[in-house]
Amino acid sequence: MDPPMSKSRYRRAKLCVLGAVNAGTFAAAVNLVLTLDPEDRISVKRGCALTALGFVYFMSLFELFTFAALFTTSGSRLRHKYRLNCGDVLDINNKLVSAVQAALSCVTGAVVCLWSCTRDFMRSSHFMSEAYAWFGAAYFFYDIWSMYLVHVRQMGFSKSKSTNDKVKSSNETPKSVEGSDAPKNFEGSDALTATSLDEVGCMGPKKPKRGPKCAACGDCLGEGVNTISFFSYCRHEPVILFHHLFIGGFGFLVIVYLRGGLGDCVFGFVYLMELSTPFVSLRGILSRLGLKSSRAYLLNGLAMLATFFVCRVLSLPYVCLMYSRVIGLPYFETYPIE
Repeated sequence: MDPPMSKSRYRRAKLCVLGAVNAGTFAAAVNLVLTLDPEDRISVKRGCALTALGFVYFMSLFELFTFAALFTTSGSRLRHKYRLNCGDVLDINNKLVSAVQAALSCVTGAVVCLWSCTRDFMRSSHFMSEAYAWFGAAYFFYDIWSMYLVHVRQMGFSKSKSTNDKVKSSNETPKSVEGSDAPKNFEGSDALTATSLDEVGCMGPKKPKRGPKCAACGDCLGEGVNTISFFSYCRHEPVILFHHLFIGGFGFLVIVYLRGGLGDCVFGFVYLMELSTPFVSLRGILSRLGLKSSRAYLLNGLAMLATFFVCRVLSLPYVCLMYSRVIGLPYFETYPIE
């Protein structure tokens, strides 16, 4: 009989499986469109397959980042260094996946613009615009669930911390890192020296023994902590919910069906609007790490402002200028203001 697999071997194996699933789904999605001609349309059958692969890709990517941060030695050391609780980790990973999605969107936009904008402005099209609409639509529905997990974990930590503070004296309360706006979980800089890294859960070295369990790491959240239902979260965050449903639903319909195959160049610029998103995500990550006063935070902020202004403010007037040149009319005669 084979000996049972050790915890470290199991974690390495799971990390490899998650990585293989993530890479495999992306490769499968690429393979679905690799043989298409640039002007081909995406069929419903192929599109549904792309959406399914998109769900698996974004969810497995989030799980991969989360598992690496919570259940590996390197991840535990980073959490200790920056004093991150599980809610911080999930929030950072949510932003990392958002940055990856934005990068894919920008690649799509660049391909579409290089193809469609240099040919027939209105009628030229590239299959990438529809293909990524199918694939990327899954992200917005995944992200609703991901943000729900972040919300539950952060609320759980806040309530657990509040409960624990009632039974602790004031001189035992852990101090947070200067400049950080997130709750911190490790009690003292030497917390890991007295505790094995394998024993450090998302609540820090001292794991609660009772209470509901964290969906990400499986640790108990502590007594007095109630779980938050998904529908309660939806009622709590209606604006975010509407935004994601609108973009993932109506935006998808516009790109795939309602535009009638026209204006592909315009939608290429719409995809490029995501260029500022990685910098927005990095800003949130640096804030979670307590690095608001760092040079990296300043430079990232400048890059965020520059890309936001160019890609989300100037791009639309520029597209309108391109259209006015195509139809041979002055700019303000093309779009009369009455």
